[in-house]
Amino acid sequence: MSHTRRQFLRRAAFAGAGLALPFQLLADPYAPLLRAPAGRPVRIRGRVRAGRVNLAGVSVTDGVSVVKTAVDGRYELFSTDLQPFVHISLPDGFQIPVNQPGTARFYQPLAPNPRGEMEASFDLEATDRAGRHTFVVLADTQTQTPYEMGLLHAQTVPDVMATVSQLDTVSFGVACGDIMFDDLSLYPEYERAVSRMGVPFFQVVGNHDLDFSGGSDGASTETFSRHFGPRYYSFERGDVHYVVLDDVFYHAKGYIGYLDDFQLLWLANDLATVEAGRTVIVFTHIPGLGTAPMREGEGGPSISGSITNRERLYRILEPYNAHLITGHTHENEHVFEGGVHEHILGTACGAWWSGPICYDGTPSGYGVFDIDGSNVSWRYKSTGMPFEHQLRVYPRGADPASPNEIVANVWDADPSWEVVWYEDGERKGPMARRLGRDPLSVELHIGPELPSHRPWVDPQVRYLFYAPVSPSARSIRVEARDGMGRVYSAEM
Repeated sequence: MSHTRRQFLRRAAFAGAGLALPFQLLADPYAPLLRAPAGRPVRIRGRVRAGRVNLAGVSVTDGVSVVKTAVDGRYELFSTDLQPFVHISLPDGFQIPVNQPGTARFYQPLAPNPRGEMEASFDLEATDRAGRHTFVVLADTQTQTPYEMGLLHAQTVPDVMATVSQLDTVSFGVACGDIMFDDLSLYPEYERAVSRMGVPFFQVVGNHDLDFSGGSDGASTETFSRHFGPRYYSFERGDVHYVVLDDVFYHAKGYIGYLDDFQLLWLANDLATVEAGRTVIVFTHIPGLGTAPMREGEGGPSISGSITNRERLYRILEPYNAHLITGHTHENEHVFEGGVHEHILGTACGAWWSGPICYDGTPSGYGVFDIDGSNVSWRYKSTGMPFEHQLRVYPRGADPASPNEIVANVWDADPSWEVVWYEDGERKGPMARRLGRDPLSVELHIGPELPSHRPWVDPQVRYLFYAPVSPSARSIRVEARDGMGRVYSAEM
């Protein structure tokens, strides 16, 4: 039996609102966090160095406690055998260590001897500080079959390679979850893609990156961790503190967006070493607050499409200039909530490799973020298109609900953008921003047989820009200026 887009997105969530949860979803965001989990004690000792130089002040963690290395580079960390890894928060000024394919390696499995002790040292390689740098974020590569993996290698990988070559400042990449589409045997092909793209990649757990047979949240990430290490961690580049979190809470009937208490305890401990006022960038897969249900007239956010205890995250991030970068919803939007600027990115796979766009009309692509000191700027890079491709304009009547207006989809627009239109070279004024469906998405996705590769994909309501142009106008141009002063335009 066929199913709709909404059914697909909800299939792994709870079947009804009356189901009892094993924890309080909307807990007091200022309430004390839990203590570290109990288990057999493990004492970890080691040293962090670069060549013969001992590195002081490097954070070392087991995923709950955080300690700093002393002046001789040594540390001692008391953990338990319940923790899977010991890892460092990679400091700036050192190369990102990598596994053979190019995925970041900043961790060691926690493997105590019979006396409950282990030694874990980390050797880094010095490099220049990354005060100015760039990173790319691929949300939802989400390959399900060798065919789709072939598209990733034929389309996305060469485009990222060209961006890395063009910008000359790309320090790293992030795969922002749903790296796979349930078939985790394809991870090696993703790793081959990382090797081709030529920069170290950090990985985020997505809801399609799980071992569904595990039966619990802890067991669901075993394959992911075998390939990529911890499911949450931090690192530093330049003046920015980066954090990766796992907000996919898996249970016997599916998943919800949720940050478990021990992860939040670790985050509080990790950020206790970061000065207030610094820029902190957090990566999760599920958005903190995706607005798709509200735009579709469905009320509040869904429990599988948002972080249900996001207020806890917002409170921990309060002292910082915080950005949250997410994927999951296969659309592009900006949300400003809880003092955090959230970037929900369009996807590398578009609408699940069914064509050139996501179902909100955003082209398949990825985010490119430029860092200059503590300042963050960003652009959306459409696969196969230049950076200047930031909007698509449709003629009068393309939206049947507005027959006398042109329509523009400016997919990365946030409230700081200005979008205006010109008729025959004359500036007419700002375009009206309101909800609608992208006409190209309507053309490609409406109908029981469309799109042929994923017939359950339907057009998504998003904010578009409208203008009542004169029927006698010979030329129409739409101009969009982003919050950083860059100007993009498209003509009819």
